[in-house]
Amino acid sequence: MSPRAFTPAELYEGTEPAPRPRVRLGSPAWISVGAALALSILGVVAISTTEPGLAARQAVYLVVGVAAAALATLAPPQSLRMVSWFVLALAVALLVFVLLPFIPKSIVTPRNGARAWIDLGIVDFQPSELAKIAFILCLSQWLSLRGSPRTVRALLVPALLLMVLVGLIVLEPDLGSALLFFPTILAMLIAAGARWRHVVTALVVAAAIVPIGYFAALKPYQRARIDAIVAQVKGDTRFERDIGFQGWRAMRLVGSGGLLGNDADHARALVVFNALPEEHNDMIFAVVSCRFGMLGGAATLICYGLYLFGALAVAVSTRDGFSKLVAVGIGALLFSQMVVNIGMTIGLLPITGVTLPFVSYGGSSLVACWALTGVLVSVGIRPPAGGDKDPFDA
Repeated sequence: MSPRAFTPAELYEGTEPAPRPRVRLGSPAWISVGAALALSILGVVAISTTEPGLAARQAVYLVVGVAAAALATLAPPQSLRMVSWFVLALAVALLVFVLLPFIPKSIVTPRNGARAWIDLGIVDFQPSELAKIAFILCLSQWLSLRGSPRTVRALLVPALLLMVLVGLIVLEPDLGSALLFFPTILAMLIAAGARWRHVVTALVVAAAIVPIGYFAALKPYQRARIDAIVAQVKGDTRFERDIGFQGWRAMRLVGSGGLLGNDADHARALVVFNALPEEHNDMIFAVVSCRFGMLGGAATLICYGLYLFGALAVAVSTRDGFSKLVAVGIGALLFSQMVVNIGMTIGLLPITGVTLPFVSYGGSSLVACWALTGVLVSVGIRPPAGGDKDPFDA
């Protein structure tokens, strides 16, 4: 008896065609994009208050940053997974490069005692910015492949990754940038389902190490900054003319804006008269508050809140672990950086040299922030192609 011939419909019955890549244009990631654009424009306007030439350069950096975000958006999560460890290797190599003592000062020029920038001619590049991107991508890749880190052993690789990058950045020394890795990994581990007892234990150990680090690890000028902020909170003005000068001037400029701020000429005169150091960079929020008042400062905080909301909404809406953790990491990193910068500007935290994301002057920082935003859009507009399951589901 000859075998019966099957029709095409019978032959493929019960099977489904391979899913095509999809793009979900209605992603909440666009909320973060809108907030980032508003903050970037605010930065250009604030910088122009005292440095019109630098404001023009910042506008060029903004164009480059948006282009970098567009390129990152084109890379699907699968491609981001594949390049994550290469980006990490490049970041580590560059962090080691800036520490090599025989590198000419024309290439690695120390600033304020820190070897943290590489002179590329038209722009200075800060390897720690690339390290932040690499950290988020690699940690997301590792945790998404291994599921929830429910044991101490599962936390060893994330801890090693953290120590390598933080250690190299501290050696520059750039304590401010190094500190940003801790809230980022904490948020990502919680999102990945780490046990709360492990998280609390880590926080207790960190709190216990802080006093030791104050005396054993911090340089004298870093300890002086902490002493200055404690005195500042108490109303003690004895550091106002030396190590606390920048903090006191920043707070006065924040208060000079009142509710609605000052016109451009008056704001420029106030900033110049107060001789605020790094007014276009680390202390840019003081200029924003002076120019646009308390309402302008509040609008700035709202923009950062919207950015974080968009990132967390992406994390909630995606089903694969890698995309979820990338979104959480980006939101946690940039929001915590904002908290540190504004905290030191208004006298609540010691000055650490951390920039205000999207707002402070600097091509390296602005392009890195926009590249992270592009990565956020990439994971936000591409839901899993099919069959992907969140590895952190109980």
